[in-house]
Amino acid sequence: AVPRTRILATGGASHNKKILQVLSDVFNAPVYTIDTANSACLGSAYRAIHGLVAETNVSLADVVKLAPQPRLAVIPTAGAEEV
Repeated sequence: AVPRTRILATGGASHNKKILQVLSDVFNAPVYTIDTANSACLGSAYRAIHGLVAETNVSLADVVKLAPQPRLAVIPTAGAEEV
């Protein structure tokens, strides 16, 4: 089965539930947030670590196992996809 789409929101707007709800309704997908400072740099940092250990055949999935887990913030409003 193909995993269902989900949105990961970071940065200042991720603290605004109304903005997150609009995203969820427009894309008909749940929105998750992650409580991490400087989240825009997080992906690059994990990629850099992955690059450093590339010769050991460690997968990117293994590198990010200790990353903070996203929390569900909002789900689509019922019927929003019809609008």
